[in-house]
Amino acid sequence: MTAWFKRKEKGIQTSTEEKKDTPKGLWYKSPTGKIVESDDLAKNFYVSPEDDYHVRIGSKEYFEILFDDNKFTELDEKLSSKDPLKFEDTKKYSERLKAAQKKTGLKDAVRTGFGKSYGKDIVICCMDFKFIGGSMGSVVGEKIARGIDHAIKKKVPFMMISKSGGARMMEAALSLMQLAKTSAKLAQLSEAGLPYISLCTDPTTGGTTASYAMLGDINIAEPGALIGFAGPRIVKDTTGKDLPEGFQSSEFLLEHGFLDFISHRRDLKKKVNLYIDLIQNNPVRAEKTSA
Repeated sequence: MTAWFKRKEKGIQTSTEEKKDTPKGLWYKSPTGKIVESDDLAKNFYVSPEDDYHVRIGSKEYFEILFDDNKFTELDEKLSSKDPLKFEDTKKYSERLKAAQKKTGLKDAVRTGFGKSYGKDIVICCMDFKFIGGSMGSVVGEKIARGIDHAIKKKVPFMMISKSGGARMMEAALSLMQLAKTSAKLAQLSEAGLPYISLCTDPTTGGTTASYAMLGDINIAEPGALIGFAGPRIVKDTTGKDLPEGFQSSEFLLEHGFLDFISHRRDLKKKVNLYIDLIQNNPVRAEKTSA
């Protein structure tokens, strides 16, 4: 091909066959402006090595991190929402559901996995923010309830990973009923003497925070996560006061007693299993048993 400065004809001379597509997601830019290769990000538990920023991830990535060899059985994977209220705003709720399912490849905003972590069985429910903002509808509540039932049946610990914008407005009161249902199921888990580990990730807000996210035997969070009920503007308007620095961050909540621990994502699997062993008064498992 002739060098560009010797060309007599104007325009791009590269043939279609010679063009190369730049792979999507090759680079990731953190909110602080740090740039990292996507492969390096994945190897570092989806945490930016430059500034330690915990990138938002979903159930796929958390299951990879927590289950031994990423082996697990997904429970109730076909369960999906209906539209009993025939809700419509800028779009019909039924259409919004179909669009979200097509875009994300998910049935709803939570997935449940049953498998081994450090060699012992555990049930993990994990929310996906990319599905309608991780909103909590009837299916979310039902899948969490069934996940707890499975943990009770198998007599194994239960873990909840929250990442949500709150209740799903398109289901109105049906969504709000999930707060009571999931809380009642967690009470049954407690009566069965089984551990419940709650992990709050960015963001954990609204009805999720007001129910299962804050009911763990151990409540933990990732660094820098937004955790709260109402947004900062609503809280400020309600109280009429300026909010303190770092308000609603996981560090602020830990300092004020709302959380037990903050765990870096690279230590998550180790810490979760440590807490489970301590709660059950079992010998602490070594990390090598997870292989």
